[in-house]
Amino acid sequence: MGYRFQVVVDSANPHALAKWWAQTLGWQSEPSNEDFIREMVAAGHALEEDTTTFEGVLVWQAGAGIVDPDSPGSPRVLFQSVAEPKSVKNRLHLDIRVGDERESVVTELEARGASVLHRGNQGPSIWITMTDPEGNEFCVS
Repeated sequence: MGYRFQVVVDSANPHALAKWWAQTLGWQSEPSNEDFIREMVAAGHALEEDTTTFEGVLVWQAGAGIVDPDSPGSPRVLFQSVAEPKSVKNRLHLDIRVGDERESVVTELEARGASVLHRGNQGPSIWITMTDPEGNEFCVS
């Protein structure tokens, strides 16, 4: 039997980066259960410092997840808060497959805070390596 997994991305601002990636992939951010968070704090199982408000919603400060609403059970992406900044090239990255829409998608992503690092091709494969707003590399192919 195989194992299920999620992809975890270290980030300085997990809720903002999760929102950016959800929009980029056409996915959705997982909803926050504010009542559950308040219950955990009231019962002493969590501290107020473990929470924050993002866009008017009470959330766990530690992270935010996104999911593909059209593929239940597909891997989740979790953005978790870390104190240290990104310092080296990713050893793992996402490839976003957009086909012939590559250039228009890249233009739209740049307008939303992504940056182009370089363009590459190998035979019929063409890709554009970019970074998200926090500097994490990904490819548009």
